[in-house]
Amino acid sequence: MPGYTHTQKAMPTTISMWIDCYIEAITDDIELLKTTKKFIDKCPLGTGAGFGIPIFDIDRLYVANEIGFLGMIKNPIYAQHSRGKYESLVINTLVQIMYDLNKFASDLILFSTKEFGYIELPQEFCTGSSIMPQKKNPDVLELVRANYHIILGEELKVKSLISNLISGYNRDLQLTKEPMMNCFDIAKSTISIMNHINFKVNSKNCAHAMTPELYATEKAYKLVKNGTPFREAYKIVSEEYQ
Repeated sequence: MPGYTHTQKAMPTTISMWIDCYIEAITDDIELLKTTKKFIDKCPLGTGAGFGIPIFDIDRLYVANEIGFLGMIKNPIYAQHSRGKYESLVINTLVQIMYDLNKFASDLILFSTKEFGYIELPQEFCTGSSIMPQKKNPDVLELVRANYHIILGEELKVKSLISNLISGYNRDLQLTKEPMMNCFDIAKSTISIMNHINFKVNSKNCAHAMTPELYATEKAYKLVKNGTPFREAYKIVSEEYQ
């Protein structure tokens, strides 16, 4: 199939390379999830209202270990500062996942159009038009694409809520929980949907789209291999496509 840059045909690629791009992206997302979990896995218990509990001899590390945390937040004031900060970090991790799903959905939408026809989407994830009988609309994927922006907005909401607050607890922090839970719900449902998009590849249309200009760079490379400087090879080949 053609590979694209600037929304124009660029160089030959394969369905496998295209799909592997997203497999690698999701692999990174999984590692990011693990890193985020490790980063926030700290127990705040025993910090009181943010200034410790000096009268009682509380073994905070023992409590953290008993509950199953990897460690504890040492500074009691930071236990308050972590509120909102950790939510923001979690949401940002979900944003990275949704970013990859957004791009994948955009590819699927474009490549399934009649003008491209590289893939065919499952009928159960498409809808008909309100008045145009011939239409097969990728509505579900359009909502997947849009969900990225919803989560991005929730991230901005949390980051805005926690900024310009003096140290210690502020009631504003209570409002950071709902956006985070909303992001979890959106991300989980979006992942579930994308897990069921079993599209088919139209090999005939892919082959038909492999037009001569896709091999221009290869021609330039061959000239370079035979001793022509790349700048000159670039000009020679580009003249063929004027």
